[in-house]
Amino acid sequence: MALFSFSSNGQTSVSKVSLYDININGLDGSNIDLKTFKGKKILFVNVASKCGFTNQYKDLQELYEKYKEKLVVIGVPCNQFGNQEPGTANEIKSFCSLNYGVSFIMTQKTKVKGDEMHELYQWLTQKEKNGRKNSNVKWNFQKYLIDEKGELIDVFYSMTKPMSKKITKYL
Repeated sequence: MALFSFSSNGQTSVSKVSLYDININGLDGSNIDLKTFKGKKILFVNVASKCGFTNQYKDLQELYEKYKEKLVVIGVPCNQFGNQEPGTANEIKSFCSLNYGVSFIMTQKTKVKGDEMHELYQWLTQKEKNGRKNSNVKWNFQKYLIDEKGELIDVFYSMTKPMSKKITKYL
């Protein structure tokens, strides 16, 4: 919910919701406390195991390893695009580990669009919450980069590779 305030000149301003107040669970069901990542950039990526972009797991792991002192990568499994993430939590974890050596954080399977959209993706996609811009999640492996203060930097669509200069220039 956006909070409105009025300045002395009658202008309305929108106070955005803090990313750090959002709750999301890890693949193992435990709470991921986003507050612990203050001071680091965060890259949220909705991921899927049976997608044409699935090989981006390799590049996401490389990005994470190269910049882990200042970047947190969080994979968000989602089955809303072509049913390309049908697996259970254990199947997803096993697939990512065995095939791509994934060691970055993975959340529980999450809705990233529609009526049941998770609060995290409401924040990522709605200007009234993130204070920056509106967007729609168009497909798997869409990326949202957040700065060290929890502010949205930008959105990168599936075609943008994780190691692209479009992303690494911020790191």
